[in-house]
Amino acid sequence: MMENGKVGEKMRLVMVSETCAPEVNGVALTLGHLVRGLRRRGHAVELVRPRQHRADRGGQDELTVAGLPLPGYAGLRFGLPAGQTLLRRWREAPPDLVHVVTEGPLGWSAVSVARRLGIPVTSGYHTNFDRYSQHYRLGWLRPAVASYLRGFHRRTAATLVPTATLAAELAGGGVPGVQVVGRGVDSGLFGPQRRNAGLRHLWGAGPDDLVCLFVSRLAPEKNLDDVVRAFAAIHARQPTARMIWVGDGPARTALERAQGDHHVFAGEQCGEALAAHFASADLFLFASLSETWGNVVGEAMASGLPVLAYRSAAAAELIVDAVNGRVVPPGDSAAFIAAACELALDPLHRRQLGEAARESVVQRSWPDVVERFEGVLRTVIARA
Repeated sequence: MMENGKVGEKMRLVMVSETCAPEVNGVALTLGHLVRGLRRRGHAVELVRPRQHRADRGGQDELTVAGLPLPGYAGLRFGLPAGQTLLRRWREAPPDLVHVVTEGPLGWSAVSVARRLGIPVTSGYHTNFDRYSQHYRLGWLRPAVASYLRGFHRRTAATLVPTATLAAELAGGGVPGVQVVGRGVDSGLFGPQRRNAGLRHLWGAGPDDLVCLFVSRLAPEKNLDDVVRAFAAIHARQPTARMIWVGDGPARTALERAQGDHHVFAGEQCGEALAAHFASADLFLFASLSETWGNVVGEAMASGLPVLAYRSAAAAELIVDAVNGRVVPPGDSAAFIAAACELALDPLHRRQLGEAARESVVQRSWPDVVERFEGVLRTVIARA
């Protein structure tokens, strides 16, 4: 094991996560950037994750364990406890630190084994699972879920979060050692240069027609109804407008059945195809109130899109209202719809906001986030 956390010394790290690429979600995206970034900086990083299908045996520097499908989320899994496997592996070759990304059964067992062996352990807080419960008719479970999450993170030496607001919330709930590391934006991938007239033509949009966009999982906790209502108000004023939905999830089937031909469901998109979908739209509508961050907000801004969102998570940190986007008070649906209509009717203002949005996020790089992340891990190792 590494004897201290001095800058320059290479670390042997284990990242434990119930989700990773090719699964499409913000946690998997963030994990991918962190693992690649740490490896580029010379650290040895092993990923522990559930098998994504029966034949999945993992890649290089990966340990796969048993998992089960996540109820309500086809294609996503959670890991089963793997205490004995991890105990044998880490007793023979203890890492310098274990970082647990998700709070499921696999994550809990990883924290327990690391603590038993005296290995420093940190965690990430990526998802407000307690808020999700109310969207699945399980609101009565919210206090229990919140208590579990707080208990989970109290067992780790540091909990890494994307915003100061979330850090204060967790610290106020009795979670010690909360550290803000932020999130990056890949402004090389996402940019206005990806705009594609051919893609807009496939959507049925002419050069001057308004195209609104939503990118995320199509799930109840994303507050999709406010997006639907906002676009309906826009469409009543601009009948040639189009609403593009990028993503998949448990709400897609019902949403698709309920909407007309002016709604286009593009499914999951990744890489340059996703970047083209962002850049080829004119207005990004994002009404989620359950995010801890929301990577799509930064990606839309980097693409030169004006973003309309509730003043929460990434939008609260990245957007200055009427300067580089629009934010309205959380949960104020009337204000959200009114702002959407104002933006729809003012192309000059949209263009000004989009240009300012791009400029404001272009320097928020993932390498900087990885460097801050590495610094926290070194500090925890040194204190241990």
